[in-house]
Amino acid sequence: MTELPPRVTATPAALALIASLRAAHGPVLFHQSGGCCDGSAPMCYPVHDFLVGDGDVHLGAIGGAEFYISAPQYEVWKHTQLIIDVVPGRGGMFSLENGSGQRFLLRSRVFGEDERAALDA
Repeated sequence: MTELPPRVTATPAALALIASLRAAHGPVLFHQSGGCCDGSAPMCYPVHDFLVGDGDVHLGAIGGAEFYISAPQYEVWKHTQLIIDVVPGRGGMFSLENGSGQRFLLRSRVFGEDERAALDA
């Protein structure tokens, strides 16, 4: 059996920022939506400040932070590995990295044929 590829990963820069946010705010989580306010930026919240909905899909964890995506966005991205990165800039209005001089950025990679078959099984 082929090992399942992770649906979400993070770059070393993103993992460093997550560690910094966890040190400052305690446990955090991510939510990826197609939101209107901050577009499609991955948003980072303190665990107790965000209510995960029944329709949200758990993709995995990065840097000790659980990562969720809205069901409609999952349907669009389900054949794609999400790669969370960091670039200079201003974070999302409601995301914890706002004001840090860095922001989370979503990159992606389409799963290969073997990976899609393993995920569909």
